[in-house]
Amino acid sequence: MNLTEFNQLDRAAAKNLLASACGSGKWQDLMMDQFPFSDERHMVKAAVEYWYHYCDRGDWLEAFSHHPKIGDTQNLAERFPDTKDLASNEQAGVKTASHDVVELLAKANDLYEAKFGYIFIVFATGKSAAEMLRILQDRSSNTHDEELVIAIGEQIKITIQRFKKILPNADWSAVKPSQLTTHVLDTTLGRPAAEMTIRLKHFVDNGWFTLAQGVTNADGRVGDLLPSEKNMLPGNYKICFETLRYFKANNTTGLYPAVEICFTVSDDAHYHIPLLLNPFGYSTYRGS
Repeated sequence: MNLTEFNQLDRAAAKNLLASACGSGKWQDLMMDQFPFSDERHMVKAAVEYWYHYCDRGDWLEAFSHHPKIGDTQNLAERFPDTKDLASNEQAGVKTASHDVVELLAKANDLYEAKFGYIFIVFATGKSAAEMLRILQDRSSNTHDEELVIAIGEQIKITIQRFKKILPNADWSAVKPSQLTTHVLDTTLGRPAAEMTIRLKHFVDNGWFTLAQGVTNADGRVGDLLPSEKNMLPGNYKICFETLRYFKANNTTGLYPAVEICFTVSDDAHYHIPLLLNPFGYSTYRGS
């Protein structure tokens, strides 16, 4: 199905497809106010705008409740029949995980839910079970306010990805990707720095507030810290690279337990903030 075909659906059928992308009833109603959509970017921009600026905590938690816990493939079909195929594909990395990793995911999920009051939400597409476990454990240390902001960002990433699955023949090329990306290279080993925790923080109300979080992939990259079409407000930000854990994992003693790169956002252009790292020095620049 492409966008033209989607726009020709009756309103009930169109809303049902939107519901499979996001479980918030208010968000669905707001999106239907824009139906039919003029183009794919209009659809995504409306989704992001309504999600962040018109929905509230109750709407966000409603959407979260429509997801299975990461690794809970056993109850997936029974509890989520309308989205079981989408969710199963998103959690494909769990299917090949060891029993020990799945067990650790289940325990970490329970601890997370006990602390925050809702299940762990992560954009799981393309991530291994071990990577999701790492992210889950990392995010469990966040404050309640920080974690909610991160979780709603992950939810809208999932929503946009589901748009693409629902409308596989649509043209999504005009949709802007994450405004911020990063890439870490270990110049001593001569290879990308994989499995390093990254945090994006914003200086607001005289303090640093975590907006997004991720782990570098095998290529040393985090390309989706922010959802598509979500712009950072003008101001001061920093990316925090947790280098101590990375050095230990590679049997290296480093001088810097963490690297923090501060930068200023002044417009809606793309910001690529890479890190060139070795145990006794590092450098950065504005990339493309």
